[in-house]
Amino acid sequence: MTTEMMLTTDLTMLTWSAVLCALIWVPYILARIAAWGMLDAMGYPDAPPAVPAWSARMQKAHLNLVENLAPFAILVLVAHVAGLANETTALGAQVFFWARVVHAVAYVFGIPFVRTFSFAASLVGMAMIFGVIIGL
Repeated sequence: MTTEMMLTTDLTMLTWSAVLCALIWVPYILARIAAWGMLDAMGYPDAPPAVPAWSARMQKAHLNLVENLAPFAILVLVAHVAGLANETTALGAQVFFWARVVHAVAYVFGIPFVRTFSFAASLVGMAMIFGVIIGL
């Protein structure tokens, strides 16, 4: 594989972030099936039974990642297409990804300060990429 064909760190972290987003919903859906039964989980029950607290938190972590993945992807792609991807954007992308992993784990286990700080760290990762794009 030539250097031109290799993914940059930024694009690799974007890919792994997308994979995280694509997989993080599975446990909470399985918990919903276990709590509600398959038919209710596939439908719209009027009064669904409660789900385990961890699975409700995992759903919130997933929704939060969905909300933040689009801006992250746009920043990574703009930096890449503009030829601005460098060590700073790579580090920003790595900070974003690993912060999102920590955020998901902290959310599921209900660790409030870690969840908040990891969310903030993911924003710092995006700010690093944005800073390069605007020439800071």
